Amino acid sequence: MPTSLPQLKKEFTEGLSQISRFWGFPKGMGAIFAVLYLSSVPLSLDEIVQKTGLTKGAISTEVRTLARMGLVHRSSKLADRKDYYEAESDFYKSIRSILKERQNSEFDNAIRSIAKTLAKLNAGEISGDNEEIKFIRQRVQAMQEFFDALDSLTHAVVKLESLGLSNISKILSVLK
Repeated sequence: MPTSLPQLKKEFTEGLSQISRFWGFPKGMGAIFAVLYLSSVPLSLDEIVQKTGLTKGAISTEVRTLARMGLVHRSSKLADRKDYYEAESDFYKSIRSILKERQNSEFDNAIRSIAKTLAKLNAGEISGDNEEIKFIRQRVQAMQEFFDALDSLTHAVVKLESLGLSNISKILSVLK
């Protein structure tokens, strides 16, 4: 039995909701983006409410966040006071926006706290069982290395914009 188009859209929306949660954003944000992404025309808040089942207040809040991130664009229609929204369709631009958002001050503060912990461990400022201190230093060092690599990757992806999408595609095709 073939899947109906409404069922397919529902499954896609649920999938993006889970992806949104994975990236640390609310599930509703993923659902809103999915509905807008699959729409061939910009949608009003009321239309998004109908398609997601979320409250208008929640949608309004999430749409503002998505717009701030560059994942959704607001537009208007002549002789209509409502705002309409459409999803960014450039995947590279979307991922870059998400990575930039993840580099906010909270993320930076969390990384700095790991660095401070490691500095204290390396400076010998911690008293206690030497074996346990050594074990914790190794664990914190591994976490610091992971976040440093993640931070470098994020910066690299964001900086790739200056190369242009066609050049990026060429580079990626060579890597396959």
